[in-house]
Order: sequence, then structure tokens, then C-alpha cells
Amino acid sequence: MSVQPDGMIATRRALIETLLRPDAQADLVLRRGRVVNVVSGEIYPGDVAVQGGYILMVGDCTDLIGPETEVVELEDAHVLPGLIDAHMHFESAMLTATEFSRLSIPTGTTTIVNDPHEIGNVLGPDGIRALAEECATLPNRIHTRVPCRVPDVPDLETPGRDITSRDIPEMLRYPTVDGIGEIQGVAAPRLVFDHTPEVFDDVLASTVYARDHDKLVDGNAAAIFGPELAAHIIAGGTDISCHETTTKEECVEKLRQGVWVLMREGSTQRNMAECIRAHTEEGLDPSRLCLATDDMLPEDLRRTGHMNDVVRRTIEAGIHPVLAIQMATIHPATWMGLRDRGALLPGKLADIVVVGEPLEAMDVRSVYIGGLRVAQDGQLLIKLPSYRYPDAVKHSVKREPVQPAHFAVRAGGSRARVRVVGLIPDQNLSDGIEAELDVEDGVVRASLDQDILHIAVVERHGRTGEVGRAFVHGFGMRRGAIAETVSHDTHNIMVMGTNLIDMAAAVNAVIDMQGGLVLIDDGEVIGSLRLLVAGLVSDELDAVEMSEAMDDLTRLAQDQLGVTVHGPFMHLAFLSLATSPKWKITDRGLLDVASYTILPVVAEAATPAPAWKRQRRDG
Repeated sequence: MSVQPDGMIATRRALIETLLRPDAQADLVLRRGRVVNVVSGEIYPGDVAVQGGYILMVGDCTDLIGPETEVVELEDAHVLPGLIDAHMHFESAMLTATEFSRLSIPTGTTTIVNDPHEIGNVLGPDGIRALAEECATLPNRIHTRVPCRVPDVPDLETPGRDITSRDIPEMLRYPTVDGIGEIQGVAAPRLVFDHTPEVFDDVLASTVYARDHDKLVDGNAAAIFGPELAAHIIAGGTDISCHETTTKEECVEKLRQGVWVLMREGSTQRNMAECIRAHTEEGLDPSRLCLATDDMLPEDLRRTGHMNDVVRRTIEAGIHPVLAIQMATIHPATWMGLRDRGALLPGKLADIVVVGEPLEAMDVRSVYIGGLRVAQDGQLLIKLPSYRYPDAVKHSVKREPVQPAHFAVRAGGSRARVRVVGLIPDQNLSDGIEAELDVEDGVVRASLDQDILHIAVVERHGRTGEVGRAFVHGFGMRRGAIAETVSHDTHNIMVMGTNLIDMAAAVNAVIDMQGGLVLIDDGEVIGSLRLLVAGLVSDELDAVEMSEAMDDLTRLAQDQLGVTVHGPFMHLAFLSLATSPKWKITDRGLLDVASYTILPVVAEAATPAPAWKRQRRDG
């Protein structure tokens, strides 16, 4: 029979002694609150007593108050467990983990599941280690899930480094790592099994190793059903999660197959309202429904909050407040096997959030981590550690300057029928459409009247030098160009523009500043933001400065360039996500995700060439 380490035995004995000795007293009592009990599903009057960083008791704690006890009168405010973001990427906020936490902690999020897939695509294990080490310095509880495959779609996109099962044992030893992140490499199981079975073998080697070492595995099962969904689940070792569920039908099937559905509700991808219908309309048990953001913009974190805002939106969708809170506390804690948190119960960590009236507004008053009050009325009360990213994770753009001709789609005649990637707002899915465009001097031109722009992805890691080009619909942009090194998942340089000259200027500006975001109008830079860490994250701006900078860039994109969608930089970045249907653009060209085929941009061109020509690349 195994026993707890001596430290835990002593801790529990001290808690018991405080409860049973008549002269003992709690460190802290939150008095006369309304307890949100996520285990019993109730809200009722009560106190919460804390001792040594743990919850001592919930109920009438009068006898635990002594001369040295700190007593906080809640005056009927609601008290609930610390909130959990079940899946997210710090890189998508372009913030370090420290600066993200600066905005997140005061909103009540005390636990985060971080997937460093993005920095892994650029820098491999070295980048993942740096981010994991930063996470280990922070007071909030961060769990890191490492990627098992980079790139996810071999020969159809080019990362900075390859990651395989050979890297898993080392990465699982990094601080804060408790499992494998989203297994996107087998997001299209039949195609992968038929054409690249070695990818399946490598993913299985990683996930079986992780499971044998009691680690978790996240799934990524966008728009798959039946045998393909079952194959994906088995590849992850069963009992996996999925944050890519976008329809009620998908959610129903995944719940029936035992998948933990992480209902995504971030800045530009919002699927909760559709997924929740599996419970509200079909009556399925909601206990495997969790909430997650996946990707958040810093300005949204600052303006509307983090998981408190996601819970608020879930309540607005018609879910009882207690159930909505369960989806951000006890449900993800149960899935992750976090026995020490997720509920206000004796012996659990004292991660506590106090919320004012009405509960539905999720207006966070104070936040406690391990019994220490860390935030009050939106203000952080503690000093966060300072982490310095090593120079090795910077200066990652290894690309020579480009010319306008790099982005030209050529065709004969005066008109051409072309394939166009269609933006779908608030989704990472995209459409595939065709349009007739003018041809001048052998080059197909954008059409502002049809809201069709040039789009391209420029390989920036110094491995191939390739440029994929196509057209895009749905941004409403009327002038100039936008370029960025945030381009999921391999993070090459994504550029969109009304003309080729401005596109080249935007890409070259991004190259010059070694990563970031650039807006060009009539050949001139009108806005920019440098992201030195892997071309994804700024370690030069704090959280407030970053949110203000992104607000300014978004206003420029909308007011001066005419962009009509919110969050244009994140929407643009997802148009290269090669694992998410329907058509996407990578450095290899226009990709049909359903067939993993590179399509000719000019529709009258020859039959599409299969992309499954295998050639191994060394990391």
C-alpha cells in the first residue's frame, strides 16, 4: 500500500487538528457568502474557511474564527471555485505567459491548460522548453501539453522544426508538462492512414508512451464522424478531449463516444452556442461538456475578461448559472484528474473566486490562489516574477526579401476563373468558392467589387523558400496590405492585399523587424507591432501596452484599409490552418483539406496533382 509523502501527511494532519482542537483557528474565513456548490448543484448561504492554502471547511465556520483569523465579510456575494481554461495557446494572444496571466488572474481564472503548439512549430523543443519554464515561475496553475507531431500535415506546410515521437520523452519531463496537446496530425484519419501510415505509427508511439506514464492526450476531431472519429479516439488512447466541435451533431456523437467536448469560446472562434444544443435540445448529460477559449486577443482579455466572460456568455445562451460554472470548474478538473481543485470542498486547494450580484454577470470582485488574495476589483495585488526569454528563441525569420512577382497568379486571356478561400467569421473553418477575375499582362487581379483579395504564405524558416498564393473573400479590405508571422500552425508569413506592390512591402517590413504584424497603405508602413519571440510573442510590451497596440492596429485596419471583420489578424492567421476544412493556404499552395490536395488557383488548370509525394526532412 502506498502512502502520501510526509509533507502531505503533515498538511492534512494540520487541517484536521484545526478542525478538532477547540482552541485552533483558521487563517482566513470568507464569511456570509452564497456558496456555489458545483458538486451538489446548489447555491446556499455559507462561509469558507481556509488554512495553509487549503479549504478547511464550507458551511458555518464561526467556531473556526479566532483572534488571528482574517475575516472577510462577503455580504451575500457569491463564492465559487477558481475557473479553469481547459485549452488555450498563449502565443495566440501574442503575450508571454506572464503578461497573459497579468490580465487573466484578476478575472478569476486560476488554472490554465496551455498548448505550446505554435512556438513548437517555429522552434521545436527549444521553444517549448522556454515557454514551459516561464509557466513554472507563475502563481496561477498552468498545465502544459506538448505537440507530438510537427508539421501536422507533412509536405503540405513547412515548419521551422520537425517534432516526432523521438522528442516526446524529453518534452514530457519539462516543467508544468502533464500530457500531449491536440493530435492534429491524425485529424483526418482515413487520409492519413491511406497515404501516410507512418504518421499514425508515430502518433501512436507518442500517445501510448504518454498514457503509459499517466499523461493526458488532447484530441482534435473537426468534422469527423463514425469510423474516422472512432479511429481518432483510439489514436489518443480513448477518453480524449476535442476543442474543434462546431455543430450540435458533432457534439452529440462525441459525447456518445466518451469524448470530453471543450466548447470553444474565444476571440474569433465561438462554438459554445451550437455545441450546448446537444444538452438543451437533445437532453444529453452535460457532465463531459467543458469550456475553453483556445485563442484570445489581449484587447478582449482586458476589455471583457477571460473564463468569467465565457461563463457569462454560456449563461446568456440559456444555461443555469451553476451548470455554466461547473463547465469551467469541476468538469475540466474531473477530466484532467485534478483531485485537488475544481470545487469548494474540504482539503482542496483554496483557489477561490468571489463574484458580486447578480451571479449571471460574473463580475469578479476578488480572487484567491492557495488562500492568498491575489486580485481585488480587477487589480492584481501581487508582483509577478520576471522571466527573460533567451536570445535563442528570437530572430527566427530566415528569409530573403520578396518582390511583387512572388505573389502573382498567372493566366492567359482577359478573364480567369479562380479558386478563392472564403472567410467564415468566428470560425477557423473556411469556405471554398470560385470567381471570375480580370487578367492584366498575364496576371490575375484582385476584385474589390467582389471583395476578393490576393493572399499568400511565404516560407520564413529558411528551409524551402516557397510561396503559396491564392485569393480570399470576406475581409472587406479596400486598400493596402496586411502581413504577419502569426499564421497557424507553421507560422510562416501570411500576407493579404489589394495589390502586389503593397504585399511585397508588407512582407519585407515583417522580415526587417524579425517577426510581427505590419499594415501597408500605398507603399508606406502605417502600423506595425514587433513580435521577437518566435515571431509570435512580444517580450517588449506589457499586457496593457499590447492590448492598446492591438486596438490601434485593428482601428487602422478597419478605418484606413477598410477591413470589416473584427479581430482581422487572428481571422487571417487561421486561413493557413491545414487541418481545418475546407480550403486553406500554406507555403505549398492552395490546400483542399478534405483530400489533402494542392489545388491549382486557376480553375481551368490541369487536374490537381496529389500532394502525397513522400520525402523526409530533417529537423
